[in-house]
Amino acid sequence: MATDDAMSPLFYHGTRADLKPGDLIAAGYGSNYGTRKAASFVYLTATLDAATWGAELAQGDGPGRIYIVEPTGPIVDDPNLTDKKFPGNPTRSYRSRDPLRVTGEVVDWQGHSPEQLKAMKDHVEALRLQGIEAIDEE
Repeated sequence: MATDDAMSPLFYHGTRADLKPGDLIAAGYGSNYGTRKAASFVYLTATLDAATWGAELAQGDGPGRIYIVEPTGPIVDDPNLTDKKFPGNPTRSYRSRDPLRVTGEVVDWQGHSPEQLKAMKDHVEALRLQGIEAIDEE
């Protein structure tokens, strides 16, 4: 089972897409969040908690899924979850313009409590009503 160790080389991507090892997750497709405009980046994290939020909050009808991914190009800190919201990068969240290659799936992940999930969805909805996109791609 994957861990959140600071030295862990594993990266994760939470989504509702049904993917297989070897598949590429690429920019240019509709985002999992907000108005679903075409994404300029692909997002990944080094923590299962952040990937769990991604899987739980992604739009779509399928079940939330967490994939183990490897970047195929450079990655940078995700500004949506770093200095705009938290100093540094405590969620260990990143983005890339290059695809992510699926290498496996975490099948035994634990979701957040119904109360935590409702609070987060309410927060995202409040932002939407203010005209704020969940993901700023600039």
